[in-house]
Amino acid sequence: MKPRSDVPFFIVMVGLSSCFVGLIVLLILADVSFTSIHHFRQAISKPEILASIRLTLLTCTVSAISSIWVATPLAYLLSRFRFPGRVIVDLIVDVPLVLPPLVLGLSLLILFHLPVGDWTLESWLRDTTGVAVTHHWPAIVLAQFCVACAFAVRMMRGTFAQIDRRAEDVARTLGCNHGQAFFYVALPQAGPGMIAATTIAWARSLGEFGPILVFAGATRMKTEVLSTSVYLEMSVGELGSAVAVSLLMVGIAIAVLVGMRLIGNGITKDTLQ
Repeated sequence: MKPRSDVPFFIVMVGLSSCFVGLIVLLILADVSFTSIHHFRQAISKPEILASIRLTLLTCTVSAISSIWVATPLAYLLSRFRFPGRVIVDLIVDVPLVLPPLVLGLSLLILFHLPVGDWTLESWLRDTTGVAVTHHWPAIVLAQFCVACAFAVRMMRGTFAQIDRRAEDVARTLGCNHGQAFFYVALPQAGPGMIAATTIAWARSLGEFGPILVFAGATRMKTEVLSTSVYLEMSVGELGSAVAVSLLMVGIAIAVLVGMRLIGNGITKDTLQ
């Protein structure tokens, strides 16, 4: 039987794929054409925006690191072990992915101010540790973490699912316990996946808006991050500055993605060698 031409197949595949890629490119080009260097310089020269950039970099980094610390053991347990309630735990982990952002922020606000006897979680933390959460920068990190960690768990679970568990079984037959097999066998192989999960967690934290607005607020020079800066600039009619800040976020996200992928490729090459 004579093989048919692959041209129609590639026309359909490339055509469908280019629709999404082209849409993203057009969105970025639209932002670039709308603003100007003057708007960009004006935006990043504002003390509020500079403070927003610093707070964004700090909170995204803290939430991404926290996410990978929690996501790695949780994903390993879900991918390697069968335990009572595993299906329920797996379902709960996915809740932040489908929950409306404003609902997540409202839930955090209720949690920290829900009266339990004569105290609330917010007042207890303030009295015992001196740390205020609501409408302060820890609220930003917590709001980012709730969503970013869910993405990191999904990424890490896929990573561990692709790692052949026979090497861990062999390690245990040679005298290793589960902890040693995890740290010396599974974890080194999961390096590229951890880089990818950290990247996704950081990028997702960068774009978080709804929960931050509800739980932390958007007070300038205090709880303002880049995502809320766009909202605040638009609310005062500074559309050019808002678009400039949006492009700044796009640039930061691209830089982080490129940097993390280079690191991940380096780790992959070292692992293969």
